[in-house]
Amino acid sequence: MDDRLIATLRIREVVENWVIFRDSGNWPGFATVWHDDGWMTATWFQGPAAEFIEASRAGLESGVNILHFLGGTSVEVSGSRAVAQTKMTIQQRASVHGVEVDVTCTGRFYDFFEEREERWAIVRRQPIYEKDRMDVLDPAASVRLDRTALERFPVGYRHLAYLQQAAGHVVMHGLPGLRGPEVELLYTEGAQWLAGADQPGVRLAG
Repeated sequence: MDDRLIATLRIREVVENWVIFRDSGNWPGFATVWHDDGWMTATWFQGPAAEFIEASRAGLESGVNILHFLGGTSVEVSGSRAVAQTKMTIQQRASVHGVEVDVTCTGRFYDFFEEREERWAIVRRQPIYEKDRMDVLDPAASVRLDRTALERFPVGYRHLAYLQQAAGHVVMHGLPGLRGPEVELLYTEGAQWLAGADQPGVRLAG
């Protein structure tokens, strides 16, 4: 196999390990998918990877039910740099206004990778939120959402944001979606990273 294919396979393994280790609570394993200066952005969190690991651990131990499922991956490699885009689904179950619901959010993980000391790992992960929905678990039940509160957030993750705000989280605004200036900026940052930029883009203001 050529070097590019080997790099792609190693990167794909890291992407898959992220989901398996995080959702199963394998925290030592989860730490291996990041470089020490890794940065994570999610609807409910933005900060260093080490803090995200601890926040994920605390959430799982307190009963937060968030799971991930992966689809295909596309990897661009340039020397010791890479950008990986992976189709994904985030699923969260919780109570909203006293009614148990599932929120399903479909999008992509957009990952800035670097190979250091022969190890590929994530430097920055920025999810792209394409669309979501909320489903009531009990067919005989229904939930009435505050339309104004729901529409404060982009269409790509507004139901997820609604659920997480109901659970007490501060949810970020302005995250990248399927279209728009936010995702176009992310693509530009990815291209700059591959071209040798000092940093993997800029941290979002929230």
